[in-house]
Amino acid sequence: MRLSRYFLPVLKETPAEAQIVSHRLMLRAGMIKQSASGIYSWLPLGFKVLRKIENIVHEEQIRAGHIPFQMPTLQSADLWRESGRYDDYGEEMLRMKDRHGRDLLFTPTAEELVTDIFRSHVSSYKDLPLTLYQIQWKFRDEIRPRFGVMRGREFYMKDGYNFDLTKEDALHAYNRHLVSYLRTYERMGLQAIPMRADSGPIGGDDTHEFLVLAETGESEVFYDSVITDLKFGDRDIDYDSHEQCQAVMEEFTGRYARTDETHDEAAFEAQVPQERRRTARGIEVGQIFYFGTKYSEPMGATVQGHDGKPVPVHMGSHGIGVSRLLGAIIEASHDDKGIIWPEGVTPFHCGIVNLKQGDEEADAACDALYQSLRALGLEPLYDDRKERAGGKFATMDLIGLPWRITVGPRGLKNGVVELTCRQTGESEELPPEQAVAKVAQIYAEM
Repeated sequence: MRLSRYFLPVLKETPAEAQIVSHRLMLRAGMIKQSASGIYSWLPLGFKVLRKIENIVHEEQIRAGHIPFQMPTLQSADLWRESGRYDDYGEEMLRMKDRHGRDLLFTPTAEELVTDIFRSHVSSYKDLPLTLYQIQWKFRDEIRPRFGVMRGREFYMKDGYNFDLTKEDALHAYNRHLVSYLRTYERMGLQAIPMRADSGPIGGDDTHEFLVLAETGESEVFYDSVITDLKFGDRDIDYDSHEQCQAVMEEFTGRYARTDETHDEAAFEAQVPQERRRTARGIEVGQIFYFGTKYSEPMGATVQGHDGKPVPVHMGSHGIGVSRLLGAIIEASHDDKGIIWPEGVTPFHCGIVNLKQGDEEADAACDALYQSLRALGLEPLYDDRKERAGGKFATMDLIGLPWRITVGPRGLKNGVVELTCRQTGESEELPPEQAVAKVAQIYAEM
């Protein structure tokens, strides 16, 4: 976590292929490198943020009672033929054959595979409800991959699948996912608005997308402006309570909010006063589906019901675009200097800038700050390079750490360092131990 030893290949110039802010800044900040069209290597800084986002998703899924597992990236085409989707999915599916001539595909989504797992091991209603989820790489062969990780071909995604005995139970799982997603996005510093959407190749009638408002969003959205005032906050929800989860669902979806695919202009005008009607662009960062017995019936995923007769289970699937979220967060939080990471997902908690590397007192003070922050369980990034101060500040602004401690001989003579907030640009001079304590307190309160 010393910059002289870290791999951070920042770029001074913006690559010509980068069309939107998040793509430009991720390339310039040394977070990703394109390997092929729509396929990226995740360099150390980008990989750290990816893991931070992944950990939040895991924590909130487990809090909601969902069980993590892992499926392979390659699937047998036979399962998709069984469900009837193999020929219908289209050219976005990457198809291949192994050395024995068996048809395989690179997973774009995994309803068939998880249904096969379920039907092989679950046979009684007593084993329900059940929700399994994974965070795994997916591939969709986009015809025009663009915008960096926002519309790539290979992407990292959380996909979860619920199995329930009745429609009522499955709709509770739907509501439970909505609640957990609201909490997940807010922990990342995002407001993601659930909007009525189109189900596409997944199928089903009930589906909501979660969209972050941004000028570069790929979807046009229509909504009642009061929705942007809603916050989930730190409320305590019992995920087993149908009533509590339903109440949150009604609170966050009771107002008009739809993507262009499901927009109804007449309903929009009838339900929303003119002064509250809003049209904007949105970035999709997640989607939840209820599709009933669409997969369980053709694939024989049944359980023995209360009367001893076989019953096809009701299902839903629920996704969060983990890798896409990096782009969405940057689109929502940046300025002309670079990224501004929310504290919840920042790759490093604090940057330390030594204004006079090689000065004995400054070096000692920076080392002490570095060790003190680490001792408190924080990860600082110490810029100990022998570079000009302006270059060090530019790097810190570009990579967007929320807090920066600047150390120089002049301040040390007065017993202080400078603590700067990346979001506001405001600075204050504090004794080193107080600067450490303040940074620690900020993260302790999250």
